[in-house]
Amino acid sequence: MATVKQTSEFILEKVGGAANIASMSHCATRLRFQLHDQSKADQDALDNNTDVLGVVPQGSTGLQVVMGGAVANYYQELLRLPGMGEKEEGGASTKKEYGGVRGKYSKVDYCFEFLSDTFRPILWALLGASLIITLLVLADTFGLQDFHEDLANQPAGYQLMHAMFRSVFYFLPIMIGATAARKLGANEWVGAAIPAALLTPEFLALGEKGEKVDVFGLPLVLNDYGGQVFPPLIAAIALYWVEKGLKKIIPSAVQMVFVPFFSLLIMIPATAFIFGPFGIGIGDAISTFLYNVNDFSPFILAIVVPCLYPFLVPLGLHWPLNAIMVQNLTTLGYDFIQGPMGAWNFACFGVVTGVMILSMKERNTQMRQVSLGGMMAGLLGGISEPSLYGVLLRFKKTYMRLLPGCVAGGIVIGIFDVKAKAFVFTSLLTIPAMEPKGGYALGIAVAFFTSMLLVLFFDYRGKEEKEEILARLAAERQTPVEAAPAVVPSSAASAAAPVAGAAAAGGTAVAVAEAPTKMALEKGTVTEITAPLAGEAVALSDVPDPIFATAKLGKGIAIKPTGTTVVAPADGTVIAVQKSGHAVGLRLDNGVELLIHVGIDTVQLNGEGFKVHVERKEHVKAGSPLITFEPKFIQSKGYNLITPVLVTNTSKFANVEGFPDAAVDNASVVIKTTG
Repeated sequence: MATVKQTSEFILEKVGGAANIASMSHCATRLRFQLHDQSKADQDALDNNTDVLGVVPQGSTGLQVVMGGAVANYYQELLRLPGMGEKEEGGASTKKEYGGVRGKYSKVDYCFEFLSDTFRPILWALLGASLIITLLVLADTFGLQDFHEDLANQPAGYQLMHAMFRSVFYFLPIMIGATAARKLGANEWVGAAIPAALLTPEFLALGEKGEKVDVFGLPLVLNDYGGQVFPPLIAAIALYWVEKGLKKIIPSAVQMVFVPFFSLLIMIPATAFIFGPFGIGIGDAISTFLYNVNDFSPFILAIVVPCLYPFLVPLGLHWPLNAIMVQNLTTLGYDFIQGPMGAWNFACFGVVTGVMILSMKERNTQMRQVSLGGMMAGLLGGISEPSLYGVLLRFKKTYMRLLPGCVAGGIVIGIFDVKAKAFVFTSLLTIPAMEPKGGYALGIAVAFFTSMLLVLFFDYRGKEEKEEILARLAAERQTPVEAAPAVVPSSAASAAAPVAGAAAAGGTAVAVAEAPTKMALEKGTVTEITAPLAGEAVALSDVPDPIFATAKLGKGIAIKPTGTTVVAPADGTVIAVQKSGHAVGLRLDNGVELLIHVGIDTVQLNGEGFKVHVERKEHVKAGSPLITFEPKFIQSKGYNLITPVLVTNTSKFANVEGFPDAAVDNASVVIKTTG
């Protein structure tokens, strides 16, 4: 398995390098890139990396790379790589993001993107506060304290714990003001200062909520802005335009002083008189609409919400509903969305649990690990993205197993009219935050077991998907009936035949005797891999690229080509092929996985000088042409043609050894693996 550093370097290369990244950020499970040119990102290569759970393009410049719960580790590692220091969202590179994105996204698309990127950085604080709330609700359940009792009547220890989670929600407008301003390209600290002014003791001392006070002859209606969401969002949008206008009329030499001065002078009163009350009105109106739907028929809302979430989450469009949840808790004292949302979450976790059970029966190690990780992240953390991207979006039948669970669980939750007493992430640990707890527990259990049993009885894959996976697993476990030779050529499974395309590659045709197939991954098996390209074989350390030279992507050999055609060294399946034509990945039938990378940085040629002869998932025979290229043209552009040939699943072998030689052709053994 690749290290975090190796995977981060791989991601950086496949999104087009540091130069292609305008800004980078992350959420609970996703690395989120804004790219100068989305077409330069090799989404197939990213999706085929075992450490990546999925890839989701957003609009025309955004790209989400789903990494699961360890996303923060990859994010920090990416920031350490060359050229990435200024890519962190909020750094210098994000200042013009709004203008660039605004011109390319549709208005609706950008609105959702704006909301998503505003709430995303606050997610960590919300998650922490959510679990503190859970502890307090548990204390309430066991009679240790009353969660809703006046704080003045509670012991000092519980008062402190209430302060620990209320700090996040009461000062939420300040956080939103900062992140929204930063997303738009305005000054984030001015964006934070505007709602902060409405939470100061001086502002609160003006009077009670709903009162009118005279401010320089103007009537100001007072509101409670603690925990509000929409007022800081609207204020941040207005701040962007105010700053933009001020920068046009204030000389650049004094903008640092007078732009924030006039921004605060204009925006704080404007928010208190106009934007704040307007934002509260919007939030109240949306909340009232959903409340009326729920009041009319909890069944409708309880079924619609969990059935919508599987389609909203992959696009990041679920964040606006989180704003309404917070709004409901602020205005109503409870929320009616989180309960039905639990039906979607637990139906999702039921699917991956079923997948895990089937994978254990089939001895499918990869899917067992993916599904186990998704199940644990979901049941204990309430995070659905690892399950969604690791399983649900990858197989044909999963939504047909998921949606019945959403409906069944939603019906039960609707019957009990479940409400949330606090903002939490729906997991097993947060059941006590729902009321009634028994009705909610029954609803999520119905959702969970409905989807799990559907997977166990009817599978999660289409017929072709299942047959392909079972065939691959059988091949990996296959053992020869007859005793196999101690050394197995990589093309042993091929019938004796001349190697097609060898002449075009500048090599010599060679016949390989038919032999029993023996998997290279089997313990003690020695497998020889011939050169896919004619030329001079050299050590990987001679490659002028640290990623290849230090074998970070796998051990192997490098070839200075004299031929012009890359061929398959043995029968196998194409698992990745670059659109630019400079690299191809193979999974040989004996289990060896190869990466053949023609030249260094040749991806920047965007396919010029290369011709690809195969497609991803295509099965090829030994000697089949994979890529042809034009050496003179590529070298004329200043690129080194040295070609690394790597065993990318090196970690699965006891030893991988490369054999540098003066000259090699398609009959020359250049790599030897030991199982």
